[in-house]
Amino acid sequence: MATSQTIDIGIHEAPAWWVLYTRHQHEKTVAEMLSTKGFEVFLPLYASVRRWKDRSKMLSLPLFPCYVFVRGGLDRRLQVVTTPGVHMILFHGEQVAIIPEAEIQAVRRAVEGPFRVEPHPFLKCGERVRVTRGSLEGVEGILIRKKNLYRLVLSVDMMAQSVAVEIDATDVEAATARDFAGIFPSKQYGETRPFGSISS
Repeated sequence: MATSQTIDIGIHEAPAWWVLYTRHQHEKTVAEMLSTKGFEVFLPLYASVRRWKDRSKMLSLPLFPCYVFVRGGLDRRLQVVTTPGVHMILFHGEQVAIIPEAEIQAVRRAVEGPFRVEPHPFLKCGERVRVTRGSLEGVEGILIRKKNLYRLVLSVDMMAQSVAVEIDATDVEAATARDFAGIFPSKQYGETRPFGSISS
């Protein structure tokens, strides 16, 4: 996955993704208002069941609480920061923090795909794999196992935030042969193979 970058707000840039930090539970309102103003926004959501003593309800919650992604339009940032519910633009030092397109698209494909997706503690180290088929084909992330389920962890490095999406272990391969040998140290392979070729 691409490395996070920054860009000088004083330079005319090609459309790039940047991030707003919003007030608590104002993500949807901010996204709707910015869309009305003509901004391209991305607010990834996930389904979560909340249970009370007498009832339960399916809620649609932000994958990244208090964050809304915006593409381009930094020359109109005054219109953004004056939007009710917006706390600030995320900066990296004195520069606006830019999120790589690859990271945005990985998250977008995860939330639009058929598998369950949910927030996950930020994870930067682990066995890196690449999805070989399905809605996430070509996406790279870190593979984790919880009981009998596998999850692919996708991270937005600039925000130090991660999400996890359920995945079939037969649909991924190690990013490199060396990674694969680390996952299965008792096996020796000269080339990368899909996880489905190994009996676990």
